[in-house]
Amino acid sequence: MPKLVVTSRRKHGVGAAILCVIVSALVSSCATGVGAPNDPRKHVVTTFTVLADMTRAVAGDTVSVESITKPGSEIHEYQPTPSDLMRGARADLVLDNGFGLERWFERFLDQTESPHVTLTDGVEPISIGDRDTSDGRAVNPHAWMSPANAKIYVANIRDALVELEPAHAAEFHANANAYLAELDAIERTLAAELRAVPEPHRALVTCEGAFSYLARDAGLREAYLWPVNSDQEGTPQQVKNTTAFVRDNDVPAVFCESTVNPQAQHQVAEEADARFAGTLYVDSLSAPDGPVPTYLDLLRHDTRTILDGLGGTNR
Repeated sequence: MPKLVVTSRRKHGVGAAILCVIVSALVSSCATGVGAPNDPRKHVVTTFTVLADMTRAVAGDTVSVESITKPGSEIHEYQPTPSDLMRGARADLVLDNGFGLERWFERFLDQTESPHVTLTDGVEPISIGDRDTSDGRAVNPHAWMSPANAKIYVANIRDALVELEPAHAAEFHANANAYLAELDAIERTLAAELRAVPEPHRALVTCEGAFSYLARDAGLREAYLWPVNSDQEGTPQQVKNTTAFVRDNDVPAVFCESTVNPQAQHQVAEEADARFAGTLYVDSLSAPDGPVPTYLDLLRHDTRTILDGLGGTNR
């Protein structure tokens, strides 16, 4: 079961004190209910859209759920606003990813006493290349990109919701089981169709190193331009190294994530005589009318884009 953590307010200088005053004023000026005004349900806040969608799938209509970040947002360098802090202060539960993804999250929790659960509890972490641990970011945070890991997220969400609303435990378990079955189907599709991809082509080359967990589980070699968004991106050395990997391993296609500029990856494709085979989604869902309005859509889209890219030929 994930660990439920209750944080307490701490002072961090004049800036934090002023922020506390702003949040207090905002909270006191709002309706007394949590979530939407006059909504009697318990209210859950997640740090980004993928977690919110997972939580809605397990919760059904029993609790209200919202994401701090909006569709299309970059999560790594997000700066919470006073209204974000207000939502956290009014939440009955806050869910975060952990693994150093939300570096702004401690500041967020400093301003709220809401309990929170970290959804990567129980996930076996993967390091980011040979980075040391001095900056606290040596662990690759993108664990949700593996359907196998997503099952751990779902179980943690289920258990957190059962603790929040125990009267609805049976509903949460039923919804979670249905969701787990969907993840099983996606995992089987990826494994089955990858067997048709020629062995030399089984390499996943992206802009950000966000697919380490998926690559590990699917048996794909992995290369990327930069480890984590907000690192120095698209440098000549990154392009040179990635181009060499693609050329030396005869990789047919490369990809880039939706929240970053793909220009450097287009350069890799051109210089390595490979194809730029499409956009992958990682840190954020799209708007409801976009290509990946749900997390399951995101996994299916990325799986299909990767399989189509690696299965094709460019030479």
